Amino acid sequence: MSTAGATVAARLVSPSEEATRRIGALLGGLVEPGDVVLLSGELGAGKTTLVQGLVAALGASTRATSPTFALCHLYDSDPVVAHVDCWRLDQLAEVADLALEEVLDDGGVAVVEWGEAAAPLLGDAALIVTLSVPPGAPGPGGGGPGGERLVELADPGGGWRARIARLAELWADELAAPRGRPEAGRAEGP
Repeated sequence: MSTAGATVAARLVSPSEEATRRIGALLGGLVEPGDVVLLSGELGAGKTTLVQGLVAALGASTRATSPTFALCHLYDSDPVVAHVDCWRLDQLAEVADLALEEVLDDGGVAVVEWGEAAAPLLGDAALIVTLSVPPGAPGPGGGGPGGERLVELADPGGGWRARIARLAELWADELAAPRGRPEAGRAEGP
């Protein structure tokens, strides 16, 4: 799964790790109970960084950390966020064993790193967020730790369209505000 199979609704450029966290916070202000966010991107692309901003915006008392070895972290936010990492999961049955439907039925939000594994189960109405290092971006490895990231948002089911537009608008407003200017990031159309 990546945005390759779905039409990209918005592209946001994050110039730094902190800006990626801020995009996550803006997304956190737009999620609703029962939402699913599937994250895609290579190792080090910024998936957990984005989740840190999201759960902080929802009032979690602890900072989000990668659930790679735990598979799932539940954050005491409002709504509750189940932060899942499917990197080590090989079969769809293993994703089903995480019981994310119960979290969603109880009004929680599921945010799934390596969301490709969960897409067949949860992807119908999910927001797909793909993070990547743009070619030629400054820093080691074409962006490196803390460097520029491209954040692409896709909505294969159509239920996120208005919220994606709102997120792109909020990001553009932040970039335009002198005090909130996250190091010259930018929002691009599809």
